[in-house]
Amino acid sequence: MSYVTVRDIFQTYDGRPILERVNLDVDETEFISIVGASGCGKSTFLRLLLAQERPTKGAITINGAEPAKEPGLDRGIVFQKYSVFPHMTVRENIVAGESMRLGWGRFFGNSLKRARDRAQETLDRIGLGHVADTYPSTLSGGMQQRLAIGQALTAKPRVLLLDEPFGALDPGTRLSMHEFLKDLRDETGMTVFMVTHDLDEAFKLGDRVLVFDKPRWDPHDPTAYGATITYDFDARDGGIPFQRLKDSIHVRTTS
Repeated sequence: MSYVTVRDIFQTYDGRPILERVNLDVDETEFISIVGASGCGKSTFLRLLLAQERPTKGAITINGAEPAKEPGLDRGIVFQKYSVFPHMTVRENIVAGESMRLGWGRFFGNSLKRARDRAQETLDRIGLGHVADTYPSTLSGGMQQRLAIGQALTAKPRVLLLDEPFGALDPGTRLSMHEFLKDLRDETGMTVFMVTHDLDEAFKLGDRVLVFDKPRWDPHDPTAYGATITYDFDARDGGIPFQRLKDSIHVRTTS
């Protein structure tokens, strides 16, 4: 039995199809990279996985549970724009992440001290212990994104959703974030879904690479049909040759 099961998902907005006939089975701890042209429903799919939106048709289940009606603590998300609280210090952001797991419960007295100690341990692990008392605005882009991922992980999600998390970073910082994410994934055993426009990144980090595209296309009405998973590549142990995927996408998007 798969850990994340997606069955016959359709999603429309005001009658306009975005996704259609999306089916997927993902094992626990798998890393799924998602690529495709802009506007083909990749971020919509993440929102459905998060349960921020409910599908027009079909169902998504995690670990055999009933389909979620709203975002839960078993799922965390990190966006391209650093989703941290600017009015809180770096340490307070991590404490806030833990409070999410408690339904935004607040810590007091000794429990607050223990939460701060745990936050410091988390910051030390992600390389931000030395800036615990500063504010996010003083950090570099890579450090802010480390903080956002650390905050999401503090809530201990079983599924981590990443929407272009490294798109705004410089190349050097991006490479260091790749190693950081791989280490965290190995430590936590999370199942990860990551949307990216970078094919090298998709194959480097992912166990599988999904390509979202529109198998049906009306040149007179480009919005007539929705997108679905048109390719599912196994990126482990070399998988399908990278150039073959590049060529397939190039042919599809320029034809």
